[in-house]
Amino acid sequence: MTRIIAGRAGSLTLEVPDAGTRPTSDRVRESLFGALESADALRGAAVLDLYAGSGALALEAVSRGAARADLVEKAPRAASVVQRNAAKVRKALARDAAIDVHRTSVSAYLQVARGPFDLVFIDPPYDLPESELTTALELLLPSLAAGAIVVVERGSRSPEPVLPPGLVADRSKRYGDTTLWWSTAGPAPE
Repeated sequence: MTRIIAGRAGSLTLEVPDAGTRPTSDRVRESLFGALESADALRGAAVLDLYAGSGALALEAVSRGAARADLVEKAPRAASVVQRNAAKVRKALARDAAIDVHRTSVSAYLQVARGPFDLVFIDPPYDLPESELTTALELLLPSLAAGAIVVVERGSRSPEPVLPPGLVADRSKRYGDTTLWWSTAGPAPE
């Protein structure tokens, strides 16, 4: 069972796709959102959740004060789950936040994305080739606000993501089989 941990929709239960996704554990989400709140990165933020799965990351951000969230999920079953979860959170928040679900591939979405985004979650399937993750990070750059935070979640055995110029590695944190890689949008080198 996955739930919204805190905020205005706190304790709301979310559906999880029955196959093909790997939901972020409550422990990892608690740590992630504690760090984001202490950095004041949520209030009023425009959030993008790539490879959304259940949508738990972006929906948690909205519950905690983000102004808008765009969730991208290509897998039909997972996209349907995200749509239902988004509707539950919208209802709990009395529709105070804009939540849009995009049923498309990450690369197709990023070619037409309407940024700027202040916070981006990238939680691809573990079997996603590193080259596809690198391409997604490159396509993401034009949609980032200055100083945007990008958090990539991968299996701990995965290599460090290759960041394009314009994203600066900040830190990483390992939680058992999961590692979070943090980066910040900075100026592109000249």
